[in-house]
Amino acid sequence: MLLTIDVGNTQTVIGLYEDGHPGSTADSGLLEHWRIGTDADRTADEHAVIVVNLLQSAGYDLEVEGVAVCSVVPRVLASLRDMVARYTDVDPVVIEPGVRTGMPILYDNPKEVGADRIANAVGAFNLYGGPTVVVDFGTGNNFDVISAGGEFVGGAIAPGIEVSLDALFGRAAALGAVEFVEPRSVIGKSTVESLQSGAVYGFAAQIDGMIERFRAELGDCTVIATGGLAHLVAPVAASIQFVEPYLTLHGLRLVYALNRER
Repeated sequence: MLLTIDVGNTQTVIGLYEDGHPGSTADSGLLEHWRIGTDADRTADEHAVIVVNLLQSAGYDLEVEGVAVCSVVPRVLASLRDMVARYTDVDPVVIEPGVRTGMPILYDNPKEVGADRIANAVGAFNLYGGPTVVVDFGTGNNFDVISAGGEFVGGAIAPGIEVSLDALFGRAAALGAVEFVEPRSVIGKSTVESLQSGAVYGFAAQIDGMIERFRAELGDCTVIATGGLAHLVAPVAASIQFVEPYLTLHGLRLVYALNRER
């Protein structure tokens, strides 16, 4: 079995695949998956307790053939390295400089590209080819552009939905937190519905506007959404064609397979 771990700024997604051989879809061979909060103060032992308990709750254990990790939080990555070293007999494959991804990075400084963005790009090109744009709804909304030749061209980063709403609620004393769901109509009939409309339809318009600009430079392309809130925005964003909730985990599996051959 292959344990894949995607560490984001806010949440961490853990996936357990049947093996390290990439399938034809992102969820083929995916035995189970979990989402936990990211905590930079969590120790290796604490991570081990959480991972082992999650695995055992699904009838599995930490006897895995491989571990693949991407992380945008350095302290968590260090803790996970320690966890893998202490509790398993494998060397983790970590998306970082020096690891083969099979994808040229055309950033001015390739080391600046987040590991999660690389995993998404690798997974997207494997599933859909290129040119492709991945929209990842996370702490920040990442737009990742992959060329027809399978190169990471670049993209854009915007404030994420929850970050934007938290900033609004923190600055506007009369506004309280609301559930992030689609309202009855675009024209809200209450403060709650108005906030929901601005969040859901406002971010959908942001996505559609950015994709229109990308297509002006890139030409026609496939648009894929992923991330925790993708399923809420995708239905009202005209430009999003596919939703792949396990795209990052699939990218991790592909990178693991590429480096396991060494």
